[in-house]
Amino acid sequence: MTIEARTLLPIAEQAVSIARDIIRTQVPGAITAKGDRDMATEVDYAVEHAVREFLTQETPEIGFLGEEEGISRTGDGLMWALDPLDGTANFLHGIPLCAVSLGLVSNDMPTLGVIDLPFLDIRYTAAEGIGAQANRSPIQVSDARDLETTIVAIGDYAVGEHAQERNRPRLTITQELAARVQRIRMFGSAAIDLAWVAQGRIDATIMLSNNPWDTAAGVTIAREAGASVIDIDGSPHSMAAQATIAASPKLVAPLIELIAEAHKVARHSPSTAE
Repeated sequence: MTIEARTLLPIAEQAVSIARDIIRTQVPGAITAKGDRDMATEVDYAVEHAVREFLTQETPEIGFLGEEEGISRTGDGLMWALDPLDGTANFLHGIPLCAVSLGLVSNDMPTLGVIDLPFLDIRYTAAEGIGAQANRSPIQVSDARDLETTIVAIGDYAVGEHAQERNRPRLTITQELAARVQRIRMFGSAAIDLAWVAQGRIDATIMLSNNPWDTAAGVTIAREAGASVIDIDGSPHSMAAQATIAASPKLVAPLIELIAEAHKVARHSPSTAE
């Protein structure tokens, strides 16, 4: 199926507006446990149901993947990827750093993104080839060149099974960054991390994960704003990547070097469980 992503941007924005209204007007409601220290609220499910229903009506030929209920419809090479409420823990604690994230993926490559921050009144949009915007104004990645002057966001630490082992490289990267960069930030939302790289509010983000609902929208927005978005080995990012690293282009080389060194240190560090 061949559809230009830009033609679907108005539909994606309508879908996200539906989600925004639900988040702003409904209380969290009952909490459903999803594993160790992970949860979803009634709002997460309400948003996913409403957006899925809308997109099924508007684009029945495109597949749909939601964080809470998985793939509910397959498409011919195209799929919507929705995180109905990225930053649920923040939402539950009254922290306004949460977002709706809706991306379009074409054969493992994100091509469109809409991210809305309901409590900060800002919306980020992008589609392949047309640039990125925040509240209809063009945005651009920062021109940062040296790690020493940068603010770098990191993704949440792992929880659940094998969390200790999975967190070894994360903690080592944090330690290496602490010795090099101006500041480290953990906002608790992959969508916000990527959108703020795109806007130049931060200079880079490092996430050792790559769930399509978390990253599809933000990767498109960051790329269209001029960021380099790569996998952990420096190769171009796709939905099949192991990690999601977005940065001002001139920071890519030193970041890859830092991450590689951190992984080397983590591999040779004795486990605290031993």
